[in-house]
Amino acid sequence: MPQTNASNEYGYRSFSVGGFSFERDEYFAHIKWPGGSHTMPMDAFLRALMRDISWSFFYGIVNFDQVFGTTNHYGNVDVFAGLYNAGYRAQNKHHVENFKTEEVRAVFEAMLDDWTNEGFDPFAAPEETGTPFGPKRGGNRAAITRKRLVANRMTGMKGDIPLRTDAAGNPVNRQFADVSQDEPEVHAEPGFENEVHAFNFFGYVSRSDVTWNPSVCSAVKYSQVCATTEEFILPIIHGNDRVEWFVQLSDEIHWDIQDRESGAPRARVVMKPGDVAAMPADIRHQGYSPKRSMLLVWENNDATLPDLYAKKKLKPNPVDF
Repeated sequence: MPQTNASNEYGYRSFSVGGFSFERDEYFAHIKWPGGSHTMPMDAFLRALMRDISWSFFYGIVNFDQVFGTTNHYGNVDVFAGLYNAGYRAQNKHHVENFKTEEVRAVFEAMLDDWTNEGFDPFAAPEETGTPFGPKRGGNRAAITRKRLVANRMTGMKGDIPLRTDAAGNPVNRQFADVSQDEPEVHAEPGFENEVHAFNFFGYVSRSDVTWNPSVCSAVKYSQVCATTEEFILPIIHGNDRVEWFVQLSDEIHWDIQDRESGAPRARVVMKPGDVAAMPADIRHQGYSPKRSMLLVWENNDATLPDLYAKKKLKPNPVDF
């Protein structure tokens, strides 16, 4: 369970898990561990923390920045400092501890709840939310407890998640006002009405009220097609444990690609509408979207993949040119 202390002079509680402790003031999150410490701006820390929790620690590594983060082992989680930083490793200054997933989640959820002020939404673009800075003032539990949309079949099919509509409280985003909301007509043969379906994917994505948060809109066995809108900066640096496929649907995203283990630069990629990129299993990536854009992410949810890549039974890249 979360270990907490009384509120500090700014009104915030401190937290700890294992040898890691977390404190915040008006501007910064302060992380300490045996033999080291690290400081992050409060807005960046909360945005990364929000996604780490919402994604259940995601595939592989969630780097909050170049020092602190988590690694998902699907049932247990590493919390680390400097583990994937060449400088820390060279000086033997890295630190890592492993916990049951539920233990880390309890601490992180309590910390996010206490440290998120009224009016600040860690899932929103900067222009769409208030400030996380300053002394403690209220909270925003409605924003931080949003549930990620996950389809079992295809969005809108009978028995699955409904489409986003005005009635459901999801208006078209301010930057997608020009996206058509017309829905296709479906004429199914009698008896197949619940088996044949189509929907306006661009209209669906245009109603997303969050940024950098893929929602699964279709699932076929291990194949998951995820819809997401991106604006400003991807709040984490994602270290892959499998190949990810990106399809740029609108506007553009600039990607910094680094070596997964060391953080050494590997590539700079600018994706424009129609571009397709495979993010290999041995890299980490962070994106920058100058204008709100639409990105389709295809994930292979096969649980055997991380071990196959780790043992080099699969190449990290899906194709050689």
